[in-house]
Amino acid sequence: MKKIITSIIILTGLIMMNHKSMAQAKITHIAVYVEDLKRSTDFYTGVFNFPELDEPFKDGLHAWLDIGNNLSMHIIEAPWEPVTINKINHICFSIPDMDGFIANLNKLGIEYEDWPGKKNTINIRPDGIQQIYLKDPDGYWLEINDEY
Repeated sequence: MKKIITSIIILTGLIMMNHKSMAQAKITHIAVYVEDLKRSTDFYTGVFNFPELDEPFKDGLHAWLDIGNNLSMHIIEAPWEPVTINKINHICFSIPDMDGFIANLNKLGIEYEDWPGKKNTINIRPDGIQQIYLKDPDGYWLEINDEY
């Protein structure tokens, strides 16, 4: 009986080890390369109300923001080199209230557009989800939708 219990424990351990090593990878953070850390931090905290997290490097070149769902955005300032940016390569954030979000953009003087590029226009996807696009201070495209 002792051999059976020992065998079951060993087999269970091997299955658990194999299961963990086969687990699906998950995203933990997004890193965004920026020219001016303060400007970009102010943008993301002001537009999206993302709270700042404790930043472990303490070097004045990083900011960590809580973007929800146990994910963070790491804003990293480095000597600026031009990057190629287009709307197809974007970060998407879902929000619960498109009208309230757009009112905040208007208050902050931030322009937005639909997918084709028509200013101050909301795009409606075939599934009924509303979406807009805007640029952050470094020109990165952001999709905002109400799929929340």
